[in-house]
Amino acid sequence: MATTANPIAQPGEELLQEFDFPQREAAFFYGLFLRGHSAEELRRDIQVPAGVLAKWDKETIRQPELRPVLERVVRYRQHVLAIFENLICHDASTQKLQ
Repeated sequence: MATTANPIAQPGEELLQEFDFPQREAAFFYGLFLRGHSAEELRRDIQVPAGVLAKWDKETIRQPELRPVLERVVRYRQHVLAIFENLICHDASTQKLQ
C-alpha cells in the first residue's frame, strides 16, 4: 500500500535539489513584477512570515529532525528575496539611464 510522504518530514533528493536554484523562483517573482504586481506584495510572498517561523520553531521542539530542513527553507527564501531585490534594483537603474 503506497502512502503519500510529507515532503518536509521526509525530504527527498528531488525536493532538496529545488533549493539549489533560487534564481528560478526569483525570476518567477521578477516576471510578476514586470507584469505589474507590487514589489512590496511580492516581497511579502517571498519572505517566510514571522508567525510561520514561530510555528515552525514550536514544531521543531516536538520533531527536532525538522530543524535542518526548515532552516534550509528559510535560507532559500532569503536567497530568493536577495536575488529578487537585485533584479528590481538593476531594473530601476536601467530605467533611469534611458
